[in-house]
Amino acid sequence: MANLGRMLRQLRGERIRAQKELDRLDEAIAVFERLVGANPRAQARVRPAGKQKVPAATRRKMSKAQKARWAKLRQEGRAKA
Repeated sequence: MANLGRMLRQLRGERIRAQKELDRLDEAIAVFERLVGANPRAQARVRPAGKQKVPAATRRKMSKAQKARWAKLRQEGRAKA
């Protein structure tokens, strides 16, 4: 019976610790909600995952690199023929 009493005390202690952690998480969530609520346009500016805009200069650089790869493949194809 003594073991059951000790286990019950440990479980209650764990519940109290978990409740305190939940309270801290609730506070953190409330802070973030206040920040978002203060600037509702902030949510509109967030892009969905995978939809990030690539700058024009980077797109040009990528295009030149791909064209160079294609040209290299064409040259290799001619050399084999």
